[in-house]
Amino acid sequence: MNNPANTMQVAVATQNSLGECTLWCERQQALLWTDIIGQTLYRFMPATGISTQWQMPEQLGSFALTLDDDRLLLGLASQLAYFCLSTGELQSICPVESELTNTRINDGRCDRQGRFVFGTFNQHDQAAIGGFYRLNHDLSLERLPLRKVAVANSICFSPDGATMYYADSEARQIFCCDYHPVTGEIRNDRLFVDLRHQAGAPDGSCIDAAGYLWNAEWRGARIVRYNPLGMLDRSFTLPASQITCLCFGGQNLREIFISSARVSLDEITLQSEPHAGAIIHVALDDVQGLPEERFLGKYL
Repeated sequence: MNNPANTMQVAVATQNSLGECTLWCERQQALLWTDIIGQTLYRFMPATGISTQWQMPEQLGSFALTLDDDRLLLGLASQLAYFCLSTGELQSICPVESELTNTRINDGRCDRQGRFVFGTFNQHDQAAIGGFYRLNHDLSLERLPLRKVAVANSICFSPDGATMYYADSEARQIFCCDYHPVTGEIRNDRLFVDLRHQAGAPDGSCIDAAGYLWNAEWRGARIVRYNPLGMLDRSFTLPASQITCLCFGGQNLREIFISSARVSLDEITLQSEPHAGAIIHVALDDVQGLPEERFLGKYL
């Protein structure tokens, strides 16, 4: 099912090189995202139209809300850190994959217990050398027993927290596994969706209130919704080919905000895709999202 394009509009006319990690803060009614290549964190408040941005010391792959609205947990290229929005203060928590010079932190999201789960990205070649990690409440870091990947993406959790989804964008596959909602134990790792014979590659994902997975398709020019069995339920064609991430937002969590990218597009393609790099908005009337989980770990 392909939905009509007239439900869409450009929410923020940015020209991000690599917009990613869209998150909605329901308490501030604000959208946050990162331009990874631009090393910039953005916040946009639709009710007022006010935009704010913060320059990062290195590439910001993903981040999480915390119980303190003035503090974010950052997944920077080489480390995890706390960031204070009002002061710009950065507090390093721990390095990540310091033994691998070619990887950086990529996609991440909190599980239903408020632990930050994230993966890494091989910046050098297509070899699957990256891994998946979990930052626990006590700020201890553990590597998860999941397959090695070249480009970790699509990390999200079912509403009950018992299923984890993740992808290797390079392999063009989304996987899922049983994930104990309390202990975080992982079992039964399996294929969820195979995109190897389609145009797009799986990028960022999120879960709606019905337990369906929404995925942004890199170079697929669309977002798609899969049911819990991995069957395509619907899709939205978008005015940009490099779609990167999406989240539910708005007062009733019935809106989708979608990031996109301009990186690697030639001038002819950019002329035909004037909205590449923008934040795109889709209004829904029959689907509702879930509030973003917050990191519940201790502060330094």
